Amino acid sequence: MKYNPRQSKNEPMRVIIDCDPGNGVPGANIDDGLALALAIAAPQLSLEMITTVAGNTPVEIGYAVAKDLVQRLDIPVSVYRGASRALREDPLPWREKLDHGVDQFGLRQLWSDVPAPAACQTVPPHAPEAIGERICSNPGEITLVATGPLTNVAIALQLYPQIVHAVKNIVVMGGVFNVPGYLKDTNFGLDPEAAHAVLTSGAPVTLVPMDVTTKTQMLHADLDRLAAAENELSRYLEQTLRPWITYSMQTRNLPGCWIHDVLTVAWLLDPSLAQTAEDYLDVSLEGITRGMTCRYGRETLRLDVGIPAPKGAKVKILQSIDNRQLLSLIERYIHNYGA
Repeated sequence: MKYNPRQSKNEPMRVIIDCDPGNGVPGANIDDGLALALAIAAPQLSLEMITTVAGNTPVEIGYAVAKDLVQRLDIPVSVYRGASRALREDPLPWREKLDHGVDQFGLRQLWSDVPAPAACQTVPPHAPEAIGERICSNPGEITLVATGPLTNVAIALQLYPQIVHAVKNIVVMGGVFNVPGYLKDTNFGLDPEAAHAVLTSGAPVTLVPMDVTTKTQMLHADLDRLAAAENELSRYLEQTLRPWITYSMQTRNLPGCWIHDVLTVAWLLDPSLAQTAEDYLDVSLEGITRGMTCRYGRETLRLDVGIPAPKGAKVKILQSIDNRQLLSLIERYIHNYGA
């Protein structure tokens, strides 16, 4: 049976964010940091903890980025380091792809005025235990937002199987169905076994796939409006997002940059931002399709010969996004931070 939430409508939604932030790191995406900033700024959310996983950045760098943000803002949010590699996938090709692009493009100078987050003392990878203990001690009350590879979440499910019934929702940025140039996305591709474990676990899952996040866009002009707030959070975002927007424009031929991960938090604050559908999902673990996300509900398949019966529970899938509404929401919360 599922636990019913005990929270009243007036209490903040309790949230854990499991992420791979790269703010201030040359060539690393900034969308995790923007998601964290929005969660911190929104009074409707209570950010219980931040956990980091290897993905967009190596886990120790993501941990340093998250610690740097918490210390800059002087907020009482614990940060836990998690898995340094996927359950089975070889991390070396991914690290080569993710960590060296900035020098291959010759664009490291874009970050010349951005102070790097201070290196942190190595700490044990306790994130899966911290996630499991917090969720299982507070059944029906915790929403887990996962914006990186799902390694920590999969390990937590192995250690604490009762999470399936105790978690309020797992909101995942990951997966791709029909975006030109992408057989798979980074989050699921970097750890397909973890994505498979989470999507088929039976836990309540909401998926925010690349099909919808690539319809988001932040331009320099949008960042200018955020920076006008002139508070500690807006200054952090202006400093760390500015070079990434330029980098994205020069390397991806975009007018600005996609802001994938922030949609997970924005949707919690305002579900009207996106239309949703439901279907059974899984991730391919073999061959050229390894890491690919598959929709295979019987009522949506025109041809189901050789397709196994669905596992787990139906997943809620975000289908569309109003980018102007999204940017307006982010701007409103960042401007009100500390007011």
